Amino acid sequence: MKQFSSADLKKLRGLAHHLNPVVWLGQQGITEALVKATDEALLSHELIKIKFVDHKDEVKALAEELAQKTVAVVAGVIGHIAILYREHPEAEKRKIKV
Repeated sequence: MKQFSSADLKKLRGLAHHLNPVVWLGQQGITEALVKATDEALLSHELIKIKFVDHKDEVKALAEELAQKTVAVVAGVIGHIAILYREHPEAEKRKIKV
């Protein structure tokens, strides 16, 4: 996985500012279904927001765990929302250049 500088992560957070959450993490925590939904969202969007409805005291740890399971990078955590980024595997379908 590519290493991202703090400037890269800042750029990703800026790009994510206007996005709405596409994945919600509820009381069941990280399940197989949540990992699959996150993986599909990353494949189609590259940059996504995840809203933490429950487990609000563990946002950073759970965001890191979810990023690890989906081979993504945590661009940032703001309040109860985590921002994840994963480059599209096909170069011609990439929407974001970092």
